[in-house]
Amino acid sequence: MRWPWAEIRGRLRLTIIVAATKSNGIGHNAGLPWRLPKEMKYFAQVTMTAPEGKVNAVAMGRNTWESIPEKYRPLRRRVNIVTSRNTNYALESSADTSSYLHTSLASALERLNSSDVGNKSLHRVFIIGGASLYSETLALPASSSAFVDRILLTRIMSPDFKECDVFMPDFLKDGVDEGRRWDRASHGDFEEWVGFKVPEGVQEENGVQYEFQMWTRYP
Repeated sequence: MRWPWAEIRGRLRLTIIVAATKSNGIGHNAGLPWRLPKEMKYFAQVTMTAPEGKVNAVAMGRNTWESIPEKYRPLRRRVNIVTSRNTNYALESSADTSSYLHTSLASALERLNSSDVGNKSLHRVFIIGGASLYSETLALPASSSAFVDRILLTRIMSPDFKECDVFMPDFLKDGVDEGRRWDRASHGDFEEWVGFKVPEGVQEENGVQYEFQMWTRYP
């Protein structure tokens, strides 16, 4: 079943951004099993790019927040949304970056659906990890106040990184029975959406081969 446009217009659209192996491995020992500075630069550029007067939000679980080196927390020039069951969990903040703690995805989405996300209006919302938050947001029904309609995937082609112990859902298989099909966007559409040039084809860095991809689902 396709999503009726009239039913989802105005609802919050979420973009997952993730680097994953061919078997959907995304982490090992609470960190990344690869070191890809150029890929990280791409991540920063994608999540920071916004029109004048607007700002993007990055939503993450507590483990993902803690995996970011302290000197880079919060991620600058973005609204940082962190989910944790610990209501007393303390977040670092800075003079020019807003950080908010929420005990559930539902309460985080309430904030993101409001105007209370900092001094600028919201442009885009990126889900940046970890596995639980990816699963929870991908499972949001079309009838909810928010849904994932785009995945920016850095597909790690080789090596296999079999040591991965954290995995994201196989979004290309999940939801097929419900007609929630994902389609890979053309590279031109990919670049138009992010707003800058993205290297095309398989890239190689520090012995790792990977490819930048964008996947979408529309009503």
